[in-house]
Amino acid sequence: MTRCPHAFTIGLLVAAAALLSAPASAGRADDPPVRERPSLESVRDVLRRYVETRRIISKERLEAARAKEALASRIALVEEEIGAFRERIAETEASLATAEARRGELVAENEALKAAGSSLEGTIETLEARTKALLPRLPEPIRDRVKPISQRIPEDPESTSLSLGDRFLNVVGVLNEINKFNGEITMASEVRPLADGSSVAVTAFYLGIGQGYYVNDDATVAGTGTATDGKWVWTPDDAAAPSIARALAILNNEQPAAFVRVPMRID
Repeated sequence: MTRCPHAFTIGLLVAAAALLSAPASAGRADDPPVRERPSLESVRDVLRRYVETRRIISKERLEAARAKEALASRIALVEEEIGAFRERIAETEASLATAEARRGELVAENEALKAAGSSLEGTIETLEARTKALLPRLPEPIRDRVKPISQRIPEDPESTSLSLGDRFLNVVGVLNEINKFNGEITMASEVRPLADGSSVAVTAFYLGIGQGYYVNDDATVAGTGTATDGKWVWTPDDAAAPSIARALAILNNEQPAAFVRVPMRID
């Protein structure tokens, strides 16, 4: 059973009043000495200190309760923050695991690309060498046409700063132009040297990259051209001038189409 602090205070006050109002007894000689009754002021002082003590205790209990409540709220907040941090740590660890797996994939891809690059480098070097070897065997018109591209093919593959992609583009560009020329009949005005050291203006026409002819306006000077193992070679053949001139006239729509025999040289 809990005692009410106010009831205890009232009891204390009643006892103090009774003590103050009780008469002093006349003592006998053999009676023990009688204590003096406390004064009203001393009782009041005791009561004041008691009330103050109770007030301080109540205040401290209230502050302790408030502090406990605040501490509980703070603990709950900290626990919530700890939970959030743990979630972030878990997410970060998952992200790190994903990043590490992706890094492994990228390393593997990089190694594969390096291996492919080494293989492609050997291939492009072979293509560049074969393309450069082909150029001297081509007729002059197509050599002039591809010259801006063929000049970009490096002389020394080991010291070039061009990327593999650029080097492939150069080779493909040259070969595309050559293939296009090889599927056409091309005519060009040229100058051919004569045996006596002079020169003559001629009209040349090429059947792709394999065969060529030239003839002058008077049909007195003519010759044939073909690709050899090392270069394009013109061979004078004045005897074939009439037939070559007739073939040229047909190409220019100056004569009706007809079968014309012209010399052909294949090396």
